[in-house]
Amino acid sequence: MLTLPSTVRIYLCARPVDLRKSFDGLASATREVIGEDPLCGHVFVFLNRRGDRAKLLLWDRNGWLLVYKRLERGVFRSPREPEAGAGHVLLEGPELALMLEGIDLRGARRRPRWAPRALSRERSASPIASGSPV
Repeated sequence: MLTLPSTVRIYLCARPVDLRKSFDGLASATREVIGEDPLCGHVFVFLNRRGDRAKLLLWDRNGWLLVYKRLERGVFRSPREPEAGAGHVLLEGPELALMLEGIDLRGARRRPRWAPRALSRERSASPIASGSPV
C-alpha cells in the first residue's frame, strides 16, 4: 500500500465521478469539484456511482500517479459525510487504507486526540477560539 507523510492531505470527492476519466479528466474534477490544485502533492480519491471502484490521483515531483482499485464484492464507504457545501471529505491515512480494504468506518467511534499543551494554550488564547471580536 501507499506510505504517505503526515503532511500529505487526502481528499475524498463527495460526488461520484465517471472513472473512465484518466489523469487530465480527474485533475479537472479536482479543480472543479474539490476546489484544490491537483499539482499540490496531495492525494485525491474518486469513487464511481456504484461505489465499487476507486481511483487515487497524485502528482509527485515528475509526473502523475494513478491508482485504480475495484472491489469484487461490496462497496467503498466514506467514513463520514461532507460538511455542508463541501465538495470533499478530508481523510487520514489509516482511514484511506481501511476504506480501500472495503471496511465501513461509519459506525466507528473516534477517540479524542492529544495535542501539545502549547498548542492548546495558543488555541484558547486566540480571539477566534475564545469567541471575542477581532
